[in-house]
Amino acid sequence: MAEQAVRQRHEATLAPVQCQDTALGVCHDWGMIDGYGGRLLIATPHLVDPNFYRTVILMLQHDEEGAVGIVLNRPTDERVESHLPEWAGRTADPGVVHYGGPVDPDIAIGVALVTDGMPTGVPGLSLVDLTGSPGEEDAPIRVYSGYSGWGLEQLEGEIAVGSWYVVQASPDDPFDDPDAQWQKVLRRQSGFLSLVSTYPEDVRQN
Repeated sequence: MAEQAVRQRHEATLAPVQCQDTALGVCHDWGMIDGYGGRLLIATPHLVDPNFYRTVILMLQHDEEGAVGIVLNRPTDERVESHLPEWAGRTADPGVVHYGGPVDPDIAIGVALVTDGMPTGVPGLSLVDLTGSPGEEDAPIRVYSGYSGWGLEQLEGEIAVGSWYVVQASPDDPFDDPDAQWQKVLRRQSGFLSLVSTYPEDVRQN
């Protein structure tokens, strides 16, 4: 199941560094000392792949085998109750499945603001085992279909060519309104990244 896919998640330590601009617009507010687990990937304006255009991805694992994350801002029309009826009552509004990524779309991944599940690398946010029945915990969950995956050093290469910004994640990010989440996450950053939030979808509007 999905929990096994991230069971070997690489523990990481945040290290604030100066934001460094480059010609490609690669800019990070946090240094990645030991991995990207527990951080957000934000698609840069240069990334036009429709699978990831203006996506915000929570990284769950980054180690010597590759990287795994879930897209936060792609809700679907599928109701959770249609696939996991036992968990429908715990699902955060509006009660739909979110698209986690193109890999293994039949896998369901759940996250919740609890401390007794499998750690995600974000304090207070845990993975939830959806294979069993809900426990007494009443914290709402967000359910994702599939995940996003990268092979060994693939993600590092994409970051190097300016496809992604890497920033600190908040435990509330999975439960934020997905509409305009790309802009909102960028706006809360400092310096250059905050300015990127104003980048128009159609540069001809500029």
